[in-house]
Amino acid sequence: MHGATITDNSGSVIRPCILWNDTRSHKECIEFENQSHDVRAISGNITMPGFTAPKINWLKKNEKDNFNKICKILLPKDYLRFYLTGEYYSEMSDASGTLWLDVRKRKWSDELLSCSFLENKHMPDLVEGNQETGILKKEFKDKFQFNHNVKIVGGAGDNAAAAVGMGITEQNQSFISLGTSGVFFTPTQDFLSNTGDAVHSFCHCLPNKWHLMSVMLSASNCLDWICSVTNTSIQKSLTNVENFYSEKDSIANAPLFLPYLSGERTPHNDPHIRGSFHSIKTTTDATNMQYSVIEGVSFGILDGVKSILKVNNNFEKIFMVGGGSRSSFWIQLLASLLDRKLSVCEQSEYGASLGVARLAMYADKNTDDKSAIIKEIKISNEYKPKSNNINILLKRYEIWKDLYSSNKKIAYKLLH
Repeated sequence: MHGATITDNSGSVIRPCILWNDTRSHKECIEFENQSHDVRAISGNITMPGFTAPKINWLKKNEKDNFNKICKILLPKDYLRFYLTGEYYSEMSDASGTLWLDVRKRKWSDELLSCSFLENKHMPDLVEGNQETGILKKEFKDKFQFNHNVKIVGGAGDNAAAAVGMGITEQNQSFISLGTSGVFFTPTQDFLSNTGDAVHSFCHCLPNKWHLMSVMLSASNCLDWICSVTNTSIQKSLTNVENFYSEKDSIANAPLFLPYLSGERTPHNDPHIRGSFHSIKTTTDATNMQYSVIEGVSFGILDGVKSILKVNNNFEKIFMVGGGSRSSFWIQLLASLLDRKLSVCEQSEYGASLGVARLAMYADKNTDDKSAIIKEIKISNEYKPKSNNINILLKRYEIWKDLYSSNKKIAYKLLH
């Protein structure tokens, strides 16, 4: 989503795209914010190495010749748009993750661009996600034997697209994604931000709407990892963990796991922290560790929800999406931890694909009833909070938070 795809005057890519999970620009983040403009107030976000702007600052410092060749800076999907249409456009939800957008005013900020030694001319034009951005080139139209011109619309960043696919566009709605990363997403009617907890404050992909988003970089990715290490299938691990959870003494004596395999965003904005187990004993076995991983990721989701609650508590409905949402045990655990009802949607894994299809339909002048396009997705199951083991979990959560504070002191030294 935040990758830096840079092109020269001929439209050719200058160097391989620097991806969202590349954290080498952590020093440039500090420099970006130490300039004369209030970066957080304008962008609504804290500067993170995952965003686009610090990557360009890194480029200027380390690849001067490539920086000097820049004509346009495009996000990956906007380069694909250019390839398909020859047009330079970006839409609001994706552009919010560059750190060059004035998120409140929904336009490129001259002040923020100057922090990366850039000007407006280096950026694509901005549109909303449901606006037309050009026509498919004739060579592609002929190749795929389309009879009519194919319009390309703005589109959306991954989570904004998933939200539209599920009909999540109003401030009383939200969703949690238990995918490779973990996300809590809720729309807002106005621009809000909480940079102190590294909450993402972005434009939604529909006009005059915004959203808040907490992001943990490793969620179900942690489960994949522990299953690989213990040579256990995901289904078997979840069965093991569910049986383990039925014993209170087992939970109280289980190891604790920090799920920061790739660093962390919300609420820490810490590219140096890494995953770790704590309180491992001679009795610790594979199931103990599998449980600790599920619990640690759940604590990370709780961290994110608490960060957003500081500035927005209007959401009532929370939908569950992503691969982790297929586990009834995990959803029930989260419902209890968050003390909120959680709803699992039908075919939620297609949410993002459905969302961009809906945005394209929204741009179709032959579609009269726009409200029908973004109706809520059907709910297949609901989970209400349960009180069993919750006191033990909340006590462990407080200890878990202290572990991050302790690990932070040595994290940078361990990596360098």
